[in-house]
Amino acid sequence: MTENHKNSDVETAQEQPKNREEDEDEKANVYEKLRDLDYVLTNELGQFGLFQLRNLLLLAVVIIITGTVHDYVFSAASTAHRCRVPECGEDEKLQKHDPEWISNAIPETSSGIASCERYAPNTIGTNGSLDYCPVTLFDQSKTIACEDFVYAKDNTVVYEFDLGCNEWLRVLAGTLCNIGMLLVLPITGYISDRYGRKIALVINVFNVGLFGLLRAFSVNYTMFLTLQIIQSTLGAGAFSSAYILAAELVGPKYRVLVGVSCSAMFATGEALLGGIAWVISPWRYMILAITVPNFFLVSYYWIISESVRWLLSKKKYTEAKQVLYTVARVNKTQISERSLEALVNMPQNSETKSNATNFGLVRTIFRSRTLFRRVCTTPILWITMTFVYYGLSINSTSLSDTMHLNYILSAVVGIPGFYIAVFVLNRIGRKATISLGYFFCAACNISFTFISKDFSTLRLIIYLFGKFFIAMVGTSLYLYTSELYPTEYRHTLLGFSSMMGRMGSIFAPLTPALMTYYHGIPSLLFGGMAIISGLLVLTQPETLGCKMPDTLEEAESLGKRENKITKSS
Repeated sequence: MTENHKNSDVETAQEQPKNREEDEDEKANVYEKLRDLDYVLTNELGQFGLFQLRNLLLLAVVIIITGTVHDYVFSAASTAHRCRVPECGEDEKLQKHDPEWISNAIPETSSGIASCERYAPNTIGTNGSLDYCPVTLFDQSKTIACEDFVYAKDNTVVYEFDLGCNEWLRVLAGTLCNIGMLLVLPITGYISDRYGRKIALVINVFNVGLFGLLRAFSVNYTMFLTLQIIQSTLGAGAFSSAYILAAELVGPKYRVLVGVSCSAMFATGEALLGGIAWVISPWRYMILAITVPNFFLVSYYWIISESVRWLLSKKKYTEAKQVLYTVARVNKTQISERSLEALVNMPQNSETKSNATNFGLVRTIFRSRTLFRRVCTTPILWITMTFVYYGLSINSTSLSDTMHLNYILSAVVGIPGFYIAVFVLNRIGRKATISLGYFFCAACNISFTFISKDFSTLRLIIYLFGKFFIAMVGTSLYLYTSELYPTEYRHTLLGFSSMMGRMGSIFAPLTPALMTYYHGIPSLLFGGMAIISGLLVLTQPETLGCKMPDTLEEAESLGKRENKITKSS
């Protein structure tokens, strides 16, 4: 009995340290979880409460206004023009575009009267008038290029700065705007990471207002173009700043939905642009109407809260605690002191690790054939998506005389596409959603080319379906691209694909100029690129049901059976 009792005491003494170690490990695990803001949002503050809703609604105003950034669609819109005929008494740019005598002076083409040439005048010493200009005044066997122009409308820069028959110069405004939207990414990223998301937002909206105001008073087209690229380079980052502020304080359950909603708000802004341009047609007043409100958004510096994640990363713990207390108060929840302590004591060595990891990224890409193929493929998918999406928006204004309505419909039809994509992705998979989206978009664009203009309603419906499907692809690509890459390289390679995708939006504004050669070139180009990208998607693995890859080995095994997440897990 005595020996057994001693053995029992020894076993008990050995078990106590083990239990203490297990308790300490459990406490450490809990403490580690509390360091994760997502965990605190999910279990204490609330993933999407009244505070996040209020924040999103405030930022929605910014995002909607940023959707009007493509005002060149209307300010530099294609304007019907023809040669000015001084022999018929025309001495101004704004005259009746198609007087009764027009066929005597200007040759006809398949699309109407010629825009850039006219019949050579006969040297008979007499002239006609605006009411009467006989055919005897012209030699219809010979044509000459236009020296001056007559325009059908006076509400665009084409009329203001006399850009007749300079189609490539006209569409340059859109290209420069999108080049600026590419250049703004690293600039805004630096300001956002160094000085805060809120500062980046305020700087961008102020610059949009300032340079937009100056651009409205442009005295020549060079000034207009220069201010266009400056405005977008220094101001187009308002969307990304607002997007980050909206998403960083939302729990993981609602983050995708908030992201899609931000895209929908941007599309709403595009529709708003069409409505404003419809009501306020003079280009100077239209630009003022969409840019001046940005000055009021500067007040957001005092209205919205700074990103908690940024405050914590910069060790601004006092401000971070104030924001977290405000979130708890508005959401009518509580945050424990233990959670606050854990958050303000987060490890700060992640940046060093990230820099060390990124140093070998290029070498890793070339060593891994799988990763190399994906890095070559995903940028093409993004370029096609942006090229077709923005190309369809821009070219919608030429579908019919109701250019403003067409643009509004083209913007609005993308909104259901954004949300439907979220639903379909988890039903039929990522590859099927994106590939079919590309193929259906291609079918719509190619068939649109061969539908007679007499069937205007059918043409519009087919055109809008093409925009709907490419909108689905746009939403899906964000998720699919992030799932293809391992955690250590995910943010870098997703950003690389997205930045390369801007090349598509840079070239999209040039596509209307291709219509001078054949009206169907833009649609055939959209369709061809969509087919190629749809086929490229099929070369990549399906990620539905797979765990997000943390390592390169897991990323390379994507789509294989052992990588699937079982229901029990």
